[in-house]
Amino acid sequence: MAFYLGMDAGGSRTRVAVSEDGRELARAEGESVKTLRIAEGDAEALRVAEERLGALLEELGSKAGVDLRYVERSSVGLSGASVPAVREFVDRVLSRRVGGTVEIVGDQVIALDAAFPGGDGILVIAGTGSNVGGRFGDTLFGAGGWGPMLGDEGSGYWIGHEALRAATKARDRGENPLVLREVMRVWNAESIGDLIAVAHRPGISFSALSEVVVACADRGDAVAIDVLRRAGEELAAQVGVVCGKMRSAGFAAPVCGVAYTGSVLGKIYRVRESFNAAVLRQIRGARFVEQEVDAVVGALWRAAHRK
Repeated sequence: MAFYLGMDAGGSRTRVAVSEDGRELARAEGESVKTLRIAEGDAEALRVAEERLGALLEELGSKAGVDLRYVERSSVGLSGASVPAVREFVDRVLSRRVGGTVEIVGDQVIALDAAFPGGDGILVIAGTGSNVGGRFGDTLFGAGGWGPMLGDEGSGYWIGHEALRAATKARDRGENPLVLREVMRVWNAESIGDLIAVAHRPGISFSALSEVVVACADRGDAVAIDVLRRAGEELAAQVGVVCGKMRSAGFAAPVCGVAYTGSVLGKIYRVRESFNAAVLRQIRGARFVEQEVDAVVGALWRAAHRK
């Protein structure tokens, strides 16, 4: 009898599960640990994150009926895993509450293992942000992941921001697109001046506008439809970059698996259709994993199989 713990600490949620000899016993889910604020050394963020992780682990142990001190190995997929302060924080919190050894990797790695356990393939992460990762043998390849100011094309943030940019250009041409009117309604902007002021507020959530864009596309708004099409093509372009890197490194399999996680490809069918079509134009032999990847499953797999 061996217990393993897997955790997916992403940018918006933290999910954790425990398994016994390959069988998942229970899982728990809570708020993000805000790794960017931890990396900045924010004392309050550290305190809150430790409280959240501690409560989540306590809930998990209670649900599973397992004393987590008997866990043999843990694997954590972490947004911000490349930052030493973030890794040290998570390792410290887990080591106080969970037994065994702790492995900390990027959230991309556990998602790859959920889709292709220990194998080769390409994974697209498209939620609030976006990036693409591929694995060939023991080597990881990536594209994107530069954050909203430098990239994140095809992400929820990009969709909201790009739709507003496209809508304002349409207005300059004398048009009055539905998506512009709907954003103004959601933001309680009574004038274009109000719209500009809200758009430039610190911390404004453009990713939240992605739902507005989808709703407008469903009502036939040409600007919204075009933005969602381009979002799929932007994500596919990053897949092409990663596949090219893998081919250059010697990947020669006739079939290349492509999987995804995140709400953009998981929930927005227009983006998914555009993405699939664009990938097939670039990569002969692409094979899509149709179901969204559950990264926690990949973390549990790594905990049990990666020594």
